[in-house]
Amino acid sequence: MRFRVWVYGVLAFAVANAAGDAWDVAEAGAVADGETDCTAAFQKALDAAGAEGGGTVHVPAGHYRLDGTLRIPGGVTLEGTFRVPPMNRHEGQPKMHGSVLLAYAGRGSREGEPFIRLAGSMATLAGVIISYPEWQQSDVPPVAYPPTVLAEHCENVGILDCCFLGTYEAIRLEQAARFIVRNVHGYPSFRGLYVDACYDIGRVENCHFWPFGVHYQHDDPYCQWVNTEGVAFEFARTDWQYVQNTFCFGYGVGYKFSKSDNGACNGNFLGIGADSCRRPVLVEDSQPPGLLITNGEFVGRWGSTDSVGIEILEHAGLGKVSLNNCSFWGPLDRCIWLKSPKVQVTAMGCNFVKWDNTYAGSPAIQIDEGRAIIQGNTFGEGDLHLRIGPLVLSALVVGNQAGGGLNVQNWAGRRAQFMANEFDPFEWTDEAKAHYRVDVGGEGDRRYVREGFGPEPAAERPDREGPRRWSSGNSVLKLPVLPDRAYTIDIEVYVPTYAADEANGLYLGDTRVVDLSLNEQITVASGEIPPTGKDEVLLRLRIKSWRPSEHIEGSTDNRELGVAVRSVTMRAGKPRQRVFDAGAGQWME
Repeated sequence: MRFRVWVYGVLAFAVANAAGDAWDVAEAGAVADGETDCTAAFQKALDAAGAEGGGTVHVPAGHYRLDGTLRIPGGVTLEGTFRVPPMNRHEGQPKMHGSVLLAYAGRGSREGEPFIRLAGSMATLAGVIISYPEWQQSDVPPVAYPPTVLAEHCENVGILDCCFLGTYEAIRLEQAARFIVRNVHGYPSFRGLYVDACYDIGRVENCHFWPFGVHYQHDDPYCQWVNTEGVAFEFARTDWQYVQNTFCFGYGVGYKFSKSDNGACNGNFLGIGADSCRRPVLVEDSQPPGLLITNGEFVGRWGSTDSVGIEILEHAGLGKVSLNNCSFWGPLDRCIWLKSPKVQVTAMGCNFVKWDNTYAGSPAIQIDEGRAIIQGNTFGEGDLHLRIGPLVLSALVVGNQAGGGLNVQNWAGRRAQFMANEFDPFEWTDEAKAHYRVDVGGEGDRRYVREGFGPEPAAERPDREGPRRWSSGNSVLKLPVLPDRAYTIDIEVYVPTYAADEANGLYLGDTRVVDLSLNEQITVASGEIPPTGKDEVLLRLRIKSWRPSEHIEGSTDNRELGVAVRSVTMRAGKPRQRVFDAGAGQWME
């Protein structure tokens, strides 16, 4: 039953039905034209619902301008029609369908009243897009605002099916036990979610902080700011925190575990992901029950040289960090770095795909202090798998696999124990190092060729007897050598016309040791490498890059290629009768 009463020209209303009480902001006077300030109409409907003990205030589809702030009373749900995120770009801007709230209040300061306050227990915000029309990507650093949604000193609040566009800090929850945040999207610049003083099982589910509404380029000034200063998820004191199926992209820190005056976090983190983050996970502190991270996927910041997948800082307390079935790849310097003497780290069944992206000799896992169990993991592209520092109290390393054998630097002596780890089947004798060949694209070549592309099928080669693997414009060869010997290097390559450049070559540091400026031919180019004093040499292929799609008719291949490499032969002194096959790990006939 609906009834309306006119009082002094203002519509007072209520809606009653068998399913419960419901209100509508349009009936309270809200106009969905994107220009009329609807703050008073929204608050009137919310207060009416609160006065009746709770209910749902509906927001029909449309764009509603709000110059002020809103308070959702306890037991009241403000609900719109939004359920899934908008298209990221539509003629330069995201196309926003459904119930859209245009926020104007608070520009220029983090302090002040939040745009929406969940002002009592069981207050809920659901089904809306909140957009800041005054946001501009050219503002660097981003213009500050108070939190978009804040709940404090209340319980059982909810934020469901919402999207935040152009927001500075999306959600802040303090002393809000048993909250639920579910199906939230957006790209908050300063921080996506902050939780503190939650002493009873908060839940975060299916949240996605990704460049919605942003023209993303990793070197764009705005994106760089978020990618170095922004935090997607931050957890301070929260007990029995549950986080499930969440993802973030392009943040300085993906998941930050901090310590407030109230303490730190413990919780269960299942299926969490962080892509292109300078620190996918940063642990400043945790409670003794620990952080239980399962099925995590962590990728370093695009274009970075210092990204660490999971970094545990020196002052972290007595907590434990348990990693199970996690994967690490992308531009990472290190995958896990434990710096605290009080923390215990366990990594079980994890996959370390790639690290040491600057070839500085960084390990996949570095344990400076504390305790660690490294068990049942697999290691891919990278030479040093584990570095154990002299201050480590205990390290148990059991049942790990790496194609060239598990490579460990152990400075902890007997405090580190090893069992059943894969060993290197190769026997790199001095004789083998003196004269060997790498068939690029063949078995085992990934030990020596980095930042290149996969082997090419025969039909796609420039010549059926020719090159085997395309380099990028800046690929790397990492080759064993005898420290006190000079070498002759022969590299068999195909240089297409599109890659021709006078500066092309194979470089040792800034010195070109092999000239590769020739083009449109298969050739064996040679050069001399002086003694390095080390047991390996790092050579970089610096080549003018090109895209097949831009030069070859009918090609859809957008890779940035360099030259195609078939083989590399290293020889110290005169040729020898026997040549070692460095891919197969055996002598050639």
